[in-house]
Amino acid sequence: MSQSQHPSFNFPENFLWGGAIAANQAEGAYNLGGKGLSTQDVAPKGIMGPITEEPTEDNMKLIGIDLYHRYKEDVKLFAEMGFKVFRTSIAWSRIFPKGDELEPNEEGLQFYDDLFDECLKYGIEPLVTLSHYETPLYLSKEYDGWVNRKMIGFYERYVTAVFKRYQNKVKYWLTFNEINSILEAPFMSGGIYTPKEKLSKQDLYQAIHHEFVASASAVKLCHEIIPNAQIGCMMLSMPTYPLTPNPDDMIKVMEFEHSNYFFGDVHVRGHYPGYMKRYFRENGIQIQMEDGDEDMLLHTVDFISFSYYMSICQTADPDKQVAGEGNLLGGIPNPYLPASEWGWQIDPQGLRYVLNMFYDRYQKPLFIVENGLGAVDELITRPDGEKTVEDEYRIQYLNDHLVQVAEAIEDGVEIMGYTSWGCIDVVSASSAQLKKRYGYIYVDRHDDGSGTLERYRKKSFHWYKEVIGSNGKSLKR
Repeated sequence: MSQSQHPSFNFPENFLWGGAIAANQAEGAYNLGGKGLSTQDVAPKGIMGPITEEPTEDNMKLIGIDLYHRYKEDVKLFAEMGFKVFRTSIAWSRIFPKGDELEPNEEGLQFYDDLFDECLKYGIEPLVTLSHYETPLYLSKEYDGWVNRKMIGFYERYVTAVFKRYQNKVKYWLTFNEINSILEAPFMSGGIYTPKEKLSKQDLYQAIHHEFVASASAVKLCHEIIPNAQIGCMMLSMPTYPLTPNPDDMIKVMEFEHSNYFFGDVHVRGHYPGYMKRYFRENGIQIQMEDGDEDMLLHTVDFISFSYYMSICQTADPDKQVAGEGNLLGGIPNPYLPASEWGWQIDPQGLRYVLNMFYDRYQKPLFIVENGLGAVDELITRPDGEKTVEDEYRIQYLNDHLVQVAEAIEDGVEIMGYTSWGCIDVVSASSAQLKKRYGYIYVDRHDDGSGTLERYRKKSFHWYKEVIGSNGKSLKR
């Protein structure tokens, strides 16, 4: 079909355009307002790096981008772009500093009251992740995180407190960020203090079961406390292609995709699928279920949200098992795709593919809550004196992905919205760097800790404002 024949982009009138960040990557103020330490406060090198006994000065997240003190300025910039929604997370240890207290910390609750009020002032709906890669450090050290069943009760107490407090302010909730990442990053994703190499598959899948029960309990509580709210799961999506047409490669793809679909299947269908029961049998895994767990899992999510950054390949050929740089869930690089500076392969069509796959499988509304390009940006001064970043590469990346979102909408996929990742520069989760920037807004802070924390609009800021203002009609095929 030629360009002239192609239908124009038809994003729904109520499409939720916006951006996303996480508390631990942006807020800073790690020891202010009664906040307890979180797992992120002792992870100065990101997902794969070693953890420290105490917070150390080289941990960029201790200050982040100081959103804690600058949120009014930042939300005003989001409003200038036209955001309809802003995805952020609540730092659990701001609300329950150790995690096992009986009463929440009022100062922490008040901070999010103020943040959400600021969003609502501009007509921006908060989309709130309850657990985004951070667990109170005390729960991690004392209970070994989600390996311990007691975590379900602590999580229930926490979510009950925030549902009651923000029931008139937050209509969209997510239970766990990228829940499937626990398999690769058990400390960051699951607060599990035991080193990864010492964890058995039994330990990991038992922890996942506890998270499933807690997630379903949060759905139940949300529906009871805030009947007009919607609550979803959040997964790291990783569309997978066979490296060759060899049927062995296709079966390898199927098995890998099962390991990810598993998380959506339990959240949406409310029970463990047959392919995982086989995997458990063959790997000697016996999930310890308590009375009531199976009934609790039947409290299924209202929508499915996910991150999308890249696709990968799989092969059964041991000679071709070369891991892709930066791929959190493993996988083999695709010889047909370019890669970012961090080795993440760029595949806009993979987003259309994964939207169709999820919708075909679940027939539930989908929400793209992370997508973006991490790159080294250069702050320049224009002739008129304005400081900016000429980030054409980011505009191209986001444009090409949003075109594929439009294609998926044409395919009949029901999509609630799109929040690009790191709408303002934040500390990277994977590498804990600030030089890996995603935002439309440049934050003057650098990996050596220097910088003024001033905010500057990048070229992509004005581009995204136009995309939102035209409801996607300004996108270029």
